[in-house]
Parts: sequence; structure tokens; C-alpha cells
Amino acid sequence: MTIGRVNPAKRLEDQGITGLGNVYYNLLEPALIEEALKRGEGTLGKGGAFYCSTGKHTGRSPKDKHVVRTPDVEDTIWWENNKPMEPEKFDVLHADMLEHMKGKDYFVEDLYGGADPEHRLYVRMVTELAWHSLFMRTMLRRPEREELDTFAPDWTIVNCPSFKADPERHGCRTETVIALNFAKKTILIANTAYAGENKKGVFTLLNYILPGEGIMAMHCSANHAIGNPDDSAVFFGLSGTGKTTLSADPSRVLIGDDEHGWSDNGIFNFEGGCYAKTINLSKEAEPDIYNTCSMFGTVVENMVYDPETLELDFTDSSLTENMRCAYPLHYINNASDTALGGQPKNVIMLTCDAYGVLPPIARLTPAQAMYHFLSGFTSKTPGTEVGVTEPIPTFSTCFGAPFMPRRPEVYGKLLAERIAKTGASCWLVNTGWTGGAFGVGKRMPIKATRALLTGALDGSLNNAEFRKDPNFGFDVPVAVHDVDTTLLDPRATWADGAAYDAQAKKLVEMFAENFAQYVPYVDDEVKAVAIG
Repeated sequence: MTIGRVNPAKRLEDQGITGLGNVYYNLLEPALIEEALKRGEGTLGKGGAFYCSTGKHTGRSPKDKHVVRTPDVEDTIWWENNKPMEPEKFDVLHADMLEHMKGKDYFVEDLYGGADPEHRLYVRMVTELAWHSLFMRTMLRRPEREELDTFAPDWTIVNCPSFKADPERHGCRTETVIALNFAKKTILIANTAYAGENKKGVFTLLNYILPGEGIMAMHCSANHAIGNPDDSAVFFGLSGTGKTTLSADPSRVLIGDDEHGWSDNGIFNFEGGCYAKTINLSKEAEPDIYNTCSMFGTVVENMVYDPETLELDFTDSSLTENMRCAYPLHYINNASDTALGGQPKNVIMLTCDAYGVLPPIARLTPAQAMYHFLSGFTSKTPGTEVGVTEPIPTFSTCFGAPFMPRRPEVYGKLLAERIAKTGASCWLVNTGWTGGAFGVGKRMPIKATRALLTGALDGSLNNAEFRKDPNFGFDVPVAVHDVDTTLLDPRATWADGAAYDAQAKKLVEMFAENFAQYVPYVDDEVKAVAIG
């Protein structure tokens, strides 16, 4: 039975997906929550939030992600970073999944990826779990109801957590699989209920499609000055570096927290919602995000709560460090109505340095910005990926290697062109450790980070006195109003200066070793600022 609103010429059976039970098309949030509760998928929490658990998989499974090796993408995929799958294996996987789905109820949401109508992707999400549809309806852009009558999907994502892949039969690594087929415009996801796989699947698509059109695809958050969309800023960074928290600044307008494009028109959010980590979230430090956890339709993943009062425990990480909430963008008081901004005036690169070596902020030349963008140094934080239980220093090129189908130089060149054209100021911001490495030091105070960012964004930081960092060569402010001066000199925060020097030397060597792979692809200006 077909239930809901859909283009009558673009039902699942028109796509060859037949023999299902009830198919629920484009249900609104109340109906999706009702269906999820009816099926025992979760609990109705305070304020109408939906509490759920993702089971075994509480983070992404990047090692189980594959790109199908078809002739149309053979020469443009970065195969060293993307595990190939043979087309024949994908076809068997696809057929087996469709057979497994027969007789079962499924939920369909037709959505947009991209706030700019010129560059948006039409995505159909087919889910076994009602709450997955709620999640994606929250995370992507929602068409007007009348648009659904003619909606024709460019891509279809099928998510079936109850299906277990066969590595030998399907050409994958484990029973869990995420397979992208650019020729068939289909993504298959199996044996994982972690909802983040859905949204990152769309991001991976846009990361491939948009650069082919000369548009920069970015793993970043973004905001702009109140009343002035042309005074915008982007914040690059992997999960756990503070993208969501730092862009949700009450003194600026939030464009989005995770995924954006940068075109000749300016920047645009790919999404219609935010996906925030909630571990140790506090009402005092991050009131807007905290409040969304008790608002109607917010999806609260893997959080411990009191079964009687439904109070959430933001400090209990017994299920995972990667506890999260997904909420629509408009739940943030200062969110943009359009999710659009002008050409960025500031480019922020966020890093979480578990070595405790980097300063809280540094000013970068365009060449240094390119160096740090290609390096993508940070620390994977606990829970974000399966098996990560403590911060692991890593280099994730362009601050988003897991989601990059093309080679890093493609994105690097686009960023260089955009910075050159707009004259944007560039900054490296460390939200990681100070006073010592992980286990000895402490996390950078968020109050200091916010004060430094405010100075960078309003231009006042450019008037500060700067010193040249002896290890990395970038400019670091000597003194900033409302910031502990000692914090600006990482060496001074360590009890043992010699121990800092040894740690800094170790990190410099890691930078040099990592960047060697990009030297053949960069110009002389970038080579001149290379570290080590």
C-alpha cells in the first residue's frame, strides 16, 4: 500500500523496487515519530524529542565504505582513499538487498541536498527504520509539499540495517557495507543503524559532483555577521574540533554546521539541520544546542536517560563518546532563513591537537593556508569512528578525507582559487590540548577560543602584535584582550619547556613526513612554507 504524497510517476516500483509491504512517502515529523514509536524504535523524550539507540554501530564505519569501479569515474576517483567494488558485485548486493526487503514496510523521503537552487541535488532516502527518515528529513533540505508532486530523484539511498552483507559474495570487507555507484546513482547501506552514514553519503556525492562544476565542496560550518550576509566565515574541521559549537555564535547568523559549497554566488549549506555531539554539553556554555535536546522532533542518539523523568545525562558516555542530537536548523535562534552567505571574508581551519603543541590561534598566509588545508592535521576524537576510544593524532587532508572521492589537489586548487579571488583572511585555530598532551594537559578553554575568533572575525585581531612561531612559521598574537597571555604561548603552558620542545619536534616531523606526498602537486609558494 502506498501512503503519503509522492510523484505518481516516480514511486519505488517505477525504480524497480517491488514487492514491499506498506510504503510511507514523505511523512511529516509527527507521523514519523508515531510510526517509530509503534515499531519500538525508540522513546518519546522530553519536549517531544525522539530518543534512540543505534546498536552496535555508534559511529561511522569508513573501512566498510566502497565506490563502485565504473568507467565513468575510473579516472577521477582517488582510489588510494576509496575502496573499490566491482560493478558485478554491486549488482548482486543490490539484488540481494531488494529481495531481503520484500514484504517489509519502508519509509521514503524526497529531499534536497543544497540550499542554492542552482546546485542542489535531488535525493530519495529509502529507510527500513522510521526514525532514519525522521533523521534525514531533519538533516537535508525539505521541499514544499506541492513540489513533491513532480519531484524526480537524481540519487536514491537505500538503508537496510537488518541486511547483512556477505564479503565473498558482495565484494566487501565485512557484513557492514556502504556502496556508492555513480553510474546507477544509487547508494546501498546495510548492517548499520548509525544515521550519520546517511548524511555523509550525500556529502560524498556532492564532494564528487560539485568540483566537476567548479564549485568548492567543504567539510565546514559557516556563519555571517548579523544583517550582513556578505561578511561570512567558514570553519573547516573534522568531528570533535568544534565546528558546530563555534559556528553557533549568538553574535552571528548561523548558515550551517557541517557541509557547504562555495560558488561564484557565495557559500550555501548542503543541509537543513545540524548534527551536534552532546557529550558534556552544558546549558551555560552552549544553551542553543542544549535546548534543542528537549524540542519536538529532535533525534537524540545513544544518550543515557532516566527512564522515569526522561532527563538526559550529558556526562554518561557508557553507550558511546559519540552521543549526538540532530535538529532542524531553525531550532537555533540566530539561524539563517536562506542558509546562504556571500563570499567569505575569513577562512578558519579548526584542529584538535592532542599533542598540546599548537597555539590557540595563528594567522596564515594564503600559501600557509593551502599547506594546512592539504595537511588537515587534527585528532580523531573518541566514538566518531568505530574503535576510536581516545584522541588519535591524524592527518585528514582537506579536513575531510573520509568523504573525498577526488584527489586532495582538486579541492586544494579550488580553495586556492577562491581565496585568491576574494582575498579572505585565513586562521588556524587549535581547540585541542594546552599545558601538555592528552592525559596531562587540558582542553583549550572555549571562552578563550570564542574571544580569539571574535577578534579574527571582526578584524580587531589584525591590530594585535604578532610573533613568528619558531616551529611552524605562522604568526601568533602576543596579547589579546580577555585572553590569558600565557595561553597564547603553548611552551609557557607546559611545566617542562624541554618536554614541549621534544613534543613540538615530533609533531613537526610528522607534518613533514605527511606532506611529502603532496609536494609534486603544489606550487613553489606552498613548498616554501612547508614545515620541517
